[in-house]
Amino acid sequence: MTIAAVIFDAYGTLFDVYSVARQAEALFPGKGEALAQLWRERQIDYTRLRTLSGRYQPFSKVTLDALRYALARLQLPTDSATLEELMGEYDRLAVFGENRAALAQMAEWGLPLAILSNGEPALLERVLQHSGLAATFAHVLSADRVCRFKTAPEVYQLGPDALGLPASEILFVSSNGWDACGARWFGYQSFWINRAGHPPEELGITADASGATMTEVLTHITRQGVKHARPQSSMKETPL
Repeated sequence: MTIAAVIFDAYGTLFDVYSVARQAEALFPGKGEALAQLWRERQIDYTRLRTLSGRYQPFSKVTLDALRYALARLQLPTDSATLEELMGEYDRLAVFGENRAALAQMAEWGLPLAILSNGEPALLERVLQHSGLAATFAHVLSADRVCRFKTAPEVYQLGPDALGLPASEILFVSSNGWDACGARWFGYQSFWINRAGHPPEELGITADASGATMTEVLTHITRQGVKHARPQSSMKETPL
């Protein structure tokens, strides 16, 4: 199917969540990588548990709780200064090296670009402003609007509502295999950026395509073809 618009996950897809390991290593030599890994695992676990239990908290609160757990489990200090320093890294996450050029090419093709993230608007605004990518996206959509996290269908529905397109005409791009599968379940076309070389999830469904970098998303779009979208809705989650 041709592609009329592209939606991106933010954390892990546009921004490297493991770039926090550098500051973690500076604070706790020899423990930075382990802390970054455990922090991310618990962050995702907590989004799922809260959604399943109907006990929503904003993503920044979930992220802070996951950090507290990871520090405690690794027997590292959990004082307020440490928490503040590490949480601040989420405002300064690194952009994967090839992403800027790839996004510019998609925009040149006339594709509307959007973000659909578990992060709440203020958190997304800060990292987008820091990265210089704020003007790249027509829509910045947050799960906070529906008080649930991915893979809840109410979150994925934000994309078609904002773009004024059926999900089947939208390519959803994520570096999280489970997210790419969730997008397919919902009805999007999906691309899995498998940077770590992981095997596919065993969920009875897979992404339409996969590759190791955002550059390979360009190849996939070229193969599928670009369908020029109808005029977009003016809805935007937060001014950027």
